[in-house]
Amino acid sequence: MAFTVKDIAAAIDAEAHGNTDLIVERVSEPASAGPDDLALLTNPKFADGLAQGQARVALLWDGADWQSMGLLAAITAKRGRFAMSGLSRMMDRGQHFPRGIHPTACVDETAIVAKDVTVGPFTVIGPRARIGAGSVIGPFCHIGADSKIGENSYLRDHVSIGARVTIGARFWAQPGARIGSDGMSFVTPEASGVEKARASLGDQGDVSEQAWARIHSLGAVTIGDDVEIGANSCIDYGTVRDTRIGNGCKIDNLVHIAHNVVVGNDCLFAGQVGIAGSTVIGNNVVFGGQCGVTDNTTIGDNVIAGGATKMMNKVPAGQVMLGSPAVKMDTNLEMYKALRRLPRLAKQFAELQKTVSKLGSKT
Repeated sequence: MAFTVKDIAAAIDAEAHGNTDLIVERVSEPASAGPDDLALLTNPKFADGLAQGQARVALLWDGADWQSMGLLAAITAKRGRFAMSGLSRMMDRGQHFPRGIHPTACVDETAIVAKDVTVGPFTVIGPRARIGAGSVIGPFCHIGADSKIGENSYLRDHVSIGARVTIGARFWAQPGARIGSDGMSFVTPEASGVEKARASLGDQGDVSEQAWARIHSLGAVTIGDDVEIGANSCIDYGTVRDTRIGNGCKIDNLVHIAHNVVVGNDCLFAGQVGIAGSTVIGNNVVFGGQCGVTDNTTIGDNVIAGGATKMMNKVPAGQVMLGSPAVKMDTNLEMYKALRRLPRLAKQFAELQKTVSKLGSKT
């Protein structure tokens, strides 16, 4: 893929400088950039790396003195990281899936697949499924019966969409994503030890052996527009009503969203986030890696939780949380400072005990 400097700048709404007819074939880090590469240098503190490479053109921060860096051309952007979004879209070489429906694909005769949809090798599309125009379904995918995928969606290889799942437009799913697995809903004939412990906050009472009976998932999954699901992430069916993911949500790898969860719009969940059943998540919520949310609770709009935060109670809108159990971030930092002081305080306390003991022996 090759573009001129001026073409790139125009596409990402940035400003081009110098020899704007230079051809760029790849994007690279400054230190490893070749003469046909565009060096990414949006932060001045990494400017020294440019001298180690051979770049003639770079994407720089707004106001950068590109000529003093020995460059023949430059692209400057007010927000470099945002510019990378458009740049990476231009330069993405994709997976090279062949266009059209591969002869090894198994497409049910009742499925409705738009004419310009790509379906990869060994993919199965079930009865009455609907695939929107411009979509790409990679190899070894499974699209279940009565499911619907909106236009211009993109499924990498080995993606599984269960029956009755409804997905909006421009959906992206990475390898191994599983949408529409059964929720973990089991029940015993009589109240289990778990139920008793939860009600009493710790006491199981008399323990009796009981077998677990499955509660089948009668609900499905509904996903809005512009949602992305990472590799090996799982979204469970609802028990009776649908599990729901709002528009614009971006979900990383190895995330689990359990049955009946409702997620608002434009949420961002990093890797290994786990959200237990029947929890409601507001809009614009951000969870760092390994965050966990207990079942049957509510997380308000615009909540941010740092990595490994465990939310066991309702979190009001706008809070910034950290820790296990979760508290406000500033409180958590104070708690952490106090924890680090404990060994010193324990030593001081032991010395005071000795002093008091000696004073007591003298009386």
